[in-house]
Amino acid sequence: MKIDFLSLIRKKRDGEGLTKKEIEFFIKGLINKKIPDYQIAAFLMAIYFQGLNFEEIVNLTLAMMKSGKIFKFKGKYVIDKHSTGGVGDKVSLILTPILAALGFKIPMIAGRALGHTGGTIDKLASIPNFRTDLTYQQCKEAIKNIGFFIAEQTEELVPADRYLYSLRDATSTIESIPLIATSIMSKKLAEGINFLLLDIKTGNGAFLEKFTEAKKFAKTIIKIGKLIKKKMSVFITDMNQPLGKAVGNSLEVIEAIEFLKGKQPRDLKEIVFTFGKEILLRTKFIKSKKRAEELINKVINEGRGLRKFQETIRTQGGEEAIIENYNILPKAKYQEYYFAPQKGYIFFINTKKIGFLCNFLGGGRTKREDEVDYSVGFIFIKKLGEKVKKGEPLLEIHANDKVKLKEVKEKLKEVILIKEKKPKLPPLIYWYGRT
Repeated sequence: MKIDFLSLIRKKRDGEGLTKKEIEFFIKGLINKKIPDYQIAAFLMAIYFQGLNFEEIVNLTLAMMKSGKIFKFKGKYVIDKHSTGGVGDKVSLILTPILAALGFKIPMIAGRALGHTGGTIDKLASIPNFRTDLTYQQCKEAIKNIGFFIAEQTEELVPADRYLYSLRDATSTIESIPLIATSIMSKKLAEGINFLLLDIKTGNGAFLEKFTEAKKFAKTIIKIGKLIKKKMSVFITDMNQPLGKAVGNSLEVIEAIEFLKGKQPRDLKEIVFTFGKEILLRTKFIKSKKRAEELINKVINEGRGLRKFQETIRTQGGEEAIIENYNILPKAKYQEYYFAPQKGYIFFINTKKIGFLCNFLGGGRTKREDEVDYSVGFIFIKKLGEKVKKGEPLLEIHANDKVKLKEVKEKLKEVILIKEKKPKLPPLIYWYGRT
């Protein structure tokens, strides 16, 4: 019996399950451009409301993985780390060169910004001439020569995810647990890795705001990992405030470089070191947490992580001089402080709105074809629980539009809440699981 895509939309709309053959038909039609955008959008919305059962998630993941070329690397230290998306999350930019300096192979297929969250690819694209659209062969050469690459989905690498990724943003279906799961796992399986660390964000700045949603997603991912016999560690971490101090593409690149030079905000350091130690232990590269921490510190202190980051900039065509000269990066015309309207403690930060304000300044997309202003964003001076005086600077706004800058200052009054009472700080790490 011949399959037509309209019948698949109808089936999913009505809550029926799709067969492996039907899912493969969808992915084939997608990459061959035989299905119009409006039908794919309807299909994504049907999945958003009706979900996918576990069998459908696995079949969609495998079909997406097989839509492009698949890497095969030798050795047991072929790993990757992935985040579900946060505000100010630049962990991949820091951890990847550290691990590569230790001899790990890290084939990282990453994404652009989704909704209010930043994307690793957009951060790297702020480096002049840095190429993220690497060919399959260029990726293999980068692994051979420097141990890692960070590239986006292309016509060769997980093309099905590349297309769905952009449409999810444009159709408000980003938060769908099955679509997040299939997007992540299809990319990671195509990388040919033997270990994955997944960071699931929860809190007011995450797609999965409620811990119960995040845990449900974590268990789905672990179930997939067990089924396909993939070694994984899964963390649920906090996103009730931006991670580190910088929010915005070029600003986060600078913070990542500064981290590798030794300037390490407490929350960012805890996440980087926790993940680094976990990878070293789970891959049996090292036997104790203490030794793992010493090794990570040694790589940073000797400048090996920084040099490895510089190597990837050079390898992927970027201006490596940014390591010492940040003026080469895109720089916003205006840099102005937002001051505390009253004294007290930083009681609450609406992190999702911080992400959307960064987008409003030009730092993200509302449509797939939007150009990104890589220079805009925020530098946080005060974080949750910190005491502030009236008139004290809370953050620095980087903008290129004076009118938008003024609007952002007004909106920040509703985004950052100051109270006389000191808040109870959320933990940085809520949950941990493994396969």
